Amino acid sequence: MKTKLTLTIVASLVTTALYAFDPPPVGTAAPDFSLTDAKGETYSPSQYKGKYVVLEWFNPECPFVKKHYGSGNMQKLQEEYTGKGVVWLTIDSNAPGSEGNLSADAASKVMTGWKTRQTALLLDPEGKAGRAYGAKNTPNMVVINPEGKIVYEGAIDSKATPNPADIPNSTNYVKVALDESLAGKPVTTSTTKPYGCSVKYK
Repeated sequence: MKTKLTLTIVASLVTTALYAFDPPPVGTAAPDFSLTDAKGETYSPSQYKGKYVVLEWFNPECPFVKKHYGSGNMQKLQEEYTGKGVVWLTIDSNAPGSEGNLSADAASKVMTGWKTRQTALLLDPEGKAGRAYGAKNTPNMVVINPEGKIVYEGAIDSKATPNPADIPNSTNYVKVALDESLAGKPVTTSTTKPYGCSVKYK
């Protein structure tokens, strides 16, 4: 019995260790990665030095993600800022066989059906990019400045609910961070606690 209990505790600690990663601090260099999209094209944050880059962790089955896409809020943000030269990379870090994991075909269908406006929807089935950024939730948002440094990390907005009716009365942290950064100002709120469904890593 003691042996079984010990093994259970060890297994629990190992699991905790596997998932106990933290996001890189705001102001530090954004970790680089190389991921492919539904068409097999490769994208890396480093290839966009000189531009603002938004990273958005994604799970099409998550009610918190559906809140922002079902209402058109995320598509509106994507369209507004890509129109201003911002690169928007949506990332699916959910492991194969888990909720939210997308094949290339499924990713293409989601983009078409949801009329998304990001630069690319990237597939991260191994979870390497997600772990590098300490992404624990969907959505989890990161803003990178033209020098390749993180200027915002956290939630998309201030209302941690899956209810679209809360969007108009919330502060959109990503919008504020981008507007302030594009205007040459420091980001007022640079770190918040992300909310949503957990990223399902391998």
